[in-house]
Amino acid sequence: MIQEIENPEEVERRLRDLRLLEALLFASADPLDEETLGRRLSRDADVRALLEELRVHYAARGVNLIRTGAGWSFRTALDLAPLLRQEEEVSKKLSRAAIETLAIIAYHQPVTRAEIEAIRGVATSKGTLDILMENGWIRPGRRRETPGRPLTWITTDHFLDHFGLETLRDLPGVEDLRAAGLLDSRPVLLGIGGAGLEDAEPSENADDSDT
Repeated sequence: MIQEIENPEEVERRLRDLRLLEALLFASADPLDEETLGRRLSRDADVRALLEELRVHYAARGVNLIRTGAGWSFRTALDLAPLLRQEEEVSKKLSRAAIETLAIIAYHQPVTRAEIEAIRGVATSKGTLDILMENGWIRPGRRRETPGRPLTWITTDHFLDHFGLETLRDLPGVEDLRAAGLLDSRPVLLGIGGAGLEDAEPSENADDSDT
């Protein structure tokens, strides 16, 4: 049987279509269907065959040609995806409410939510406490043996580590906090029973167990 010899012009056209197909897929952020790709290639181009050839060529490479629904696209090889995943820590500025709440807990712990609100003079949203817990700075302490057995809040070891404190006795004074921009300059944060934070002595977090 005589093997058919390919026409050099057809070979050149096919290689051009293959390169163009590759470029189109790399340049597109979204999968492209065969009809869209075919409009950019030669009139008689076999789009499906060209795609299959590219798929085989890239099967063992860092990116693979895959089909999702009716579209084709290049995607990172599945076995390499975990190695390319990068976690980036994004710093978010705490709201004044969160900073004040954290300061009250640090200086008055163990303290209930009602006591926090009495000190701040405004209601404390659950979201504020959630943010502080997500940062690992506060956690629930013992419940008060009072009517309703309200939950108290205390700081964590991560709070000490994050702020470079060895113990709660190393907490800065209120004026230091204000100078660092951590507290509003106005005279807020009156303590329970009329004592301000200026008069509050930070207590050691001795009663840490949950109930």
